[in-house]
Amino acid sequence: MSEKNCCCGGANKEQFPELQPVLDQYAKVPGSLITILQKAQDIYGYLSVDCINHISDATGIAPAKIYGVATFYAQFRLQPIGKYLIMLCKGTACHVNGADSIEEAICEHLEIQDGETTGDGIFTLNNVACLGCCSLAPVMMVRSSDGDETYGNLTKDKVKQILDEIRSRA
Repeated sequence: MSEKNCCCGGANKEQFPELQPVLDQYAKVPGSLITILQKAQDIYGYLSVDCINHISDATGIAPAKIYGVATFYAQFRLQPIGKYLIMLCKGTACHVNGADSIEEAICEHLEIQDGETTGDGIFTLNNVACLGCCSLAPVMMVRSSDGDETYGNLTKDKVKQILDEIRSRA
């Protein structure tokens, strides 16, 4: 995931060379809007209004329709995310093993809620349905440009230590 801001404005292909190959391949392919949005988000980290407008110019799909698709699916973000994306599992095993108290600890420690980014832009918290690590419940995954790190068997104290350690690297 790139830390660049989405700079897609107007119809100038030179403004965003990373997105142009995607548009060249998919802009005229019916039913490819979700693929285009996924790839744009992979490149820029989120879908800005300018990016949506540029995709509209390239595909001929109305910006309102693109925005409707982007807001319908939970996978799409319309705001920039932090350097570290915390994905807290809220699946059954994690829920039963205390995911709510882990969420409370994260929220208190970072002073954010689910879907929010810390003021310094370091962390974003997203609750997810399942990470597939049930034997490690409760579990969170932290995504950064360096890859994903999974942390399991979390306690309130352990999650605070992990977050402090990650912040010290930022």
